[in-house]
Amino acid sequence: MAGIIVGDDGRGRCFWHGGLEDYRRYHDEEWGRPVTDDIRLFEKICLEGFQSGLSWLTILRKRENFRAAFAGFDFHKVAEFGESDIERLVTDAGIIRHRGKIVSTINNAKRAIELKDEFGSLAKFFWSFEPGVDTRPLVMDLDTLRANPTTPVSVTLSKNLKKRGWTFVGPTTIYAFMQAMGMVNDHLDGCFCQREVDAMRLKFVRP
Repeated sequence: MAGIIVGDDGRGRCFWHGGLEDYRRYHDEEWGRPVTDDIRLFEKICLEGFQSGLSWLTILRKRENFRAAFAGFDFHKVAEFGESDIERLVTDAGIIRHRGKIVSTINNAKRAIELKDEFGSLAKFFWSFEPGVDTRPLVMDLDTLRANPTTPVSVTLSKNLKKRGWTFVGPTTIYAFMQAMGMVNDHLDGCFCQREVDAMRLKFVRP
C-alpha cells in the first residue's frame, strides 16, 4: 500500500519515519496519541512552530536540548524569561537559534497562562476544537494526507489563537500540532498504529 513501510518486525507503518530508529519510536509511541497534559501541549505547539521551514526530525533530535533551554516547557516559567534569556538562547547551539521563534515562545507562554486562566486548562481549550467524525476523511491514504496540510478546523483554531496574541501558529503549523497531540488520527490505512490510536480515542476522556 502506498505510504506504508513494513518493518523488520513485520508491522506496517506510515512512511515518514524512514526506518530511522528514533523517528520510528516517535511514530509508534507518541504521534497521534491523545494528550491532555498542559505542559506537553505547550511543548508540542512550540516545537511545531520551531519546525516551520525545517524537518520534524531536526526538531525531534534537538528536543531534549529544547526542554533544557526552555525550563521543560513549563509555560509559567518561560513567561518570566527576559532579554538575558533571549540572548542566552540565541547562542545555544543545541536548539534552533531563530530569534523570532524564541521570542514567540516566550510570548506564547504568557498567552498560555491567559488561556489557562480563562478555560481552566490548555487541554480544555484545545480539545474543544476536535473535529467531528463526520468531517474526517473516509479513507486515510497517502494522497489524502498530502492533499490536506490544513483543515477548516486548523484555520479556525489558528485565527482564534492569533486573536489572542499567539504567534507562529499558522494553519499548517496548527494542523501538525493537531496531528501530534492526537486531536485527529492521521496514521495511514495499513499502519498498525491507526488501530491502536482509534482504540485509545474510544476510551479517551475529553477534558
